[in-house]
This record gives sequence, structure tokens and C-alpha cells, in this order.
Amino acid sequence: MSEARSLRVVLAEDGALMRDGLTAVLTRFGHEVVEAVADAPSLTAAVGAHRPDIVVTDVRMPPTLTDDGLRAAITLREREPGLPVLVLSQYIETASAGALLDSADGRAVGYLLKDRIIDVSDFADAVRRVADGGTVIDPEVVRHLLARRRDPLDRLTPREREVLALMAEGRSNAAIAQALTVSAAAVGKHINGMLAKLDLPPDADVHRRVLAVLTFLRS
Repeated sequence: MSEARSLRVVLAEDGALMRDGLTAVLTRFGHEVVEAVADAPSLTAAVGAHRPDIVVTDVRMPPTLTDDGLRAAITLREREPGLPVLVLSQYIETASAGALLDSADGRAVGYLLKDRIIDVSDFADAVRRVADGGTVIDPEVVRHLLARRRDPLDRLTPREREVLALMAEGRSNAAIAQALTVSAAAVGKHINGMLAKLDLPPDADVHRRVLAVLTFLRS
């Protein structure tokens, strides 16, 4: 029966205590941790070397300590769509989480929050279900994803929508100010607020106006 099947697990967690603890829990429930790694490149290499039954990974880990683990999981699922992946993290990275959960039609994938796991048997059950092709998602993760997938323009004020529509016509700040009979400084303030609400990062400053217009056109 599937309940008795021992799983071969690749574990990715940069915290040494958490990594050892998860290894102990998985072993206790009859599974074999074929390799436990602390960074995303090692995760990719371990999966290639061992071809495990399931990957259990954190989100934030080296080399950049952002969403390296999650992005590695997405890449692994692209290479091998049937690879079961369970994300176990303190953080909800909504953009990457959506991509992971959409992969392979949402089969054999999970996303759980460490702080919301009350009983280790629940975690063990989630590992088993994902390995067997199921989907396990913490309700808090679902809530964040649904909020993100609403029309992003719903976050904008009516004036910010007007400014964005004029931007989509290719108008400069000065031309927008003239059309709305406001100062150029006011237009700049509206644009900055709009870009922040659309989650367009400052480090992409050269392209932010283009990305904002694309968001407008998609909506």
C-alpha cells in the first residue's frame, strides 16, 4: 500500500538545526533522506544525482537568500514535470509560489508554512500526499495568491488610473500634467504611487513605465 512506501527525499534547508530536525522527522516516519543540502545549486545537483521521490525545500537560501530554493524548484519541475515538490517555509513568495503551484497542472506539489504546522504527523502526511501526486497548500498561501491575482488596477485611485491611461498613450509627464491641468510634480507623485501599488521594483526604473503600461493593457 502507498502508506507503507518508503520515500527517497532530497531536503534543502539552509538552517542547520532545521535541516537536522527535518531529517530526523522524515527518518522517523520511514523515509530516507538521500541528501540534505543548504543552498539552491546543491539542491539542483542533488536531484540530478539521486532522482528522488520528492523534494522538500525552503524558499530563502543561498546564494542570494531571496527565493532561490523556490526558483530552483520551479526549474526542476520544468525539467521533470512529475517531480513532487513540497515547499516548507516561513515566507509566502506569491509570484514564484503561483508559478510553482501552476506547474504540471498543480499535481504533486505543496506549499506549507513552518509556523502553522502544529503536529509533525501533519507534515509527514503532507509529504506522503504530495509524493503520491496530491496537492497540499496552506490556506494562508491560498489567500495571498487570490489577493495577488485580482486585477492589479483595483489598487489604484481614479486619478492614478487616469495618469496610467495617458501613459499608455505615450505621453510624457509634462503632457499628462497639461491634459489633467495639474503640476508636473503632482503627476510624478501619482506615478510613484501607482508604480508602488503595481509592485514594480525600483531597481527596474528604466522599464517601470513600460511594465505599468503592459499591466494596464492586460487589464
